Amino acid sequence: MTEKPNLKYIKEISGGDLIFEEKMLEIVKNELPEEIKSYETFLKEQNFKQAAEIVHKIKHKISTLGLEKSYQVAIDYEEELKKKITKSKTQFDTILKVMVNFINQY
Repeated sequence: MTEKPNLKYIKEISGGDLIFEEKMLEIVKNELPEEIKSYETFLKEQNFKQAAEIVHKIKHKISTLGLEKSYQVAIDYEEELKKKITKSKTQFDTILKVMVNFINQY
């Protein structure tokens, strides 16, 4: 997957308000690692329903970071988890790594 996170969406909705942009990025930066931890725990416990709920939350952060194709992967993966299927796990986990690497630059 060659899609790269960006701040385009955040800049669009901020209307040039740099403080708003910083707050949005800070929210993603603070919440994403915790959500990833929860997601991994629920998967390990095979609690697919809870894992799907966390993927749903993460999906919004994927969108916020401008990852349109990855957003669709998250939608599909969330639906898979509801059926106790993890076919898209590797692809989703790669997206998470890309997001974490991106937010750690800020």
